Amino acid sequence: MPFDGLLISRLTHQIQPLTGAKIGKIQCLSDEEVLFYLHSRECGSKRLAISVHSNTCRFYLCSTNKEPLPNPTSFVMMLRKRISQGYITEIEQIGYDRIVRFHIRAANELGDIIEYDLYAEMMGKYANLVLVDSSTQCIVDCLKRIPVFENSKRLLHPGALYTLPEKPNRYDPLKPGDIDLDRSLVSQIEGFSPTLSREFLYRLNQGVPYETIIEELISSNTLYCYSKEFHCLELTHLNQQPNQRDLMEGIERLYEADEVKNRIALQCGDIYKAVDRELKKLTKKLPRLQQSLEESMDYDRYREYGDVLFAYLYLDKQPVLELPSFEDENKILQIPIDMRYSLKDNANLYYKKYHKLKRGIEILNEQVEECENQIEYFSTLKEQLDYCSADDVLEIRQELANKRLVRLKNPSARQKKKKLPNIVQIQIGDAMIYAGKNNLQNQFITWSLARRKDLWFHVKDYHGSHVVLQSDQPTENQIRFAANLAAYFSKGRNSSSVPIDYTLISNLKKVPKKGPGFVTMKSYQTIYIDPHCDIIEAAIQAKAVDENIEI
Repeated sequence: MPFDGLLISRLTHQIQPLTGAKIGKIQCLSDEEVLFYLHSRECGSKRLAISVHSNTCRFYLCSTNKEPLPNPTSFVMMLRKRISQGYITEIEQIGYDRIVRFHIRAANELGDIIEYDLYAEMMGKYANLVLVDSSTQCIVDCLKRIPVFENSKRLLHPGALYTLPEKPNRYDPLKPGDIDLDRSLVSQIEGFSPTLSREFLYRLNQGVPYETIIEELISSNTLYCYSKEFHCLELTHLNQQPNQRDLMEGIERLYEADEVKNRIALQCGDIYKAVDRELKKLTKKLPRLQQSLEESMDYDRYREYGDVLFAYLYLDKQPVLELPSFEDENKILQIPIDMRYSLKDNANLYYKKYHKLKRGIEILNEQVEECENQIEYFSTLKEQLDYCSADDVLEIRQELANKRLVRLKNPSARQKKKKLPNIVQIQIGDAMIYAGKNNLQNQFITWSLARRKDLWFHVKDYHGSHVVLQSDQPTENQIRFAANLAAYFSKGRNSSSVPIDYTLISNLKKVPKKGPGFVTMKSYQTIYIDPHCDIIEAAIQAKAVDENIEI
């Protein structure tokens, strides 16, 4: 993976100012990611996140707030007990391997000073976080316990002696010996990944000296991100235009979208399951209701069966009687007979079925309509979950809990003061734009926050966000940006020429028997938009956008 020893050496260099920092809170961002609150006189307050997920293992300084898990893992509880309020006295990388050691001095319950080593092993599927007692080199605990039957060479378990992974004999990247340009540098020089090896070999074959390349790498503070690769050295062999970011910021943002989804799934996985379960149940139920409705539409046939049978009560019973129809002289009816009953009782049974089906048509029509409305409602929720944040999903949880489809966690806990919905707010010039990402937010924006003269936007023919533009005299740019926001929070996000309907709030009307967020419009206009995701995401982050921006 590109997160190799040389990239880790640059990150380790950038967090060296944290040496001497005091460890405050320790939180659990996910089952495999831990957040440390650090405080020092030189750097102030910092938050160090360490992820040991097999695909996204890395460490970085957080610049944005992250929602921790409500119930921390046992490993995080152990870290709180052992090293909280301790001091980081040393930060070092083990050679150029993908292991970083944090030496920590902390006091136990009796006030005695204990020294620990926290090893962050960034080794892909073997990534781990291990706390070791420095005096005995015994493992206190590790995030992923590896018993001997899984790995006979290296036991990672409380009480075991901590040993570093076996390291093959390779050159120091700053003092390489004779290297073979016909072979990968991964097996020759320490700290290289296949991606970095290809870049070095590409430049070396073009005549660029090794010392020049390594000097550029070890002095870089920029992360170059490509479609599938990234590194602190520009990867010229890819022949692609990189997206450049500050090194630490780039590492933080690298897997942000995937991690948000993972955290949401971890905290609110029951919501996804509940929505999928209801959709599956309703899509199976609808064809059965439609079939029953179709059968019921033929109810008059059973009245005719009853009339004909009463006219021929003198006939002998047979499993099927073929008798002429009273309504069509050329038609012969084939009437099934229940041999357990007389012809008179069979006629009465057909009359009973006739009355039942006639009454049931109205009920079945209501059930079909209700089922279709529910399918539309849960389809909307499923689309909303694709672009919701953790706070938005919690609002959807409350919505489903009110319908008794999911159970709230800790229902007996004291309820916090009710907050306003977590809506998107963006200022553009003298106007404010509001967008909702779920039904609760949409309803709040449209029916509580908006004024009658405000403009309301919604993507055409899709489920999507309600967007409200509050301005006394909206400009064309403000209208286009609000339409862009409506397209962004919809299924048409990655499409082009997305139609957006907009109208005054006064033209909206709630739809009876529909779920929250469904409205109709008396009149409206349509604008076609190519969504600019980069501009929208930057505006959401900054909560403002330049009024003269070209969209």
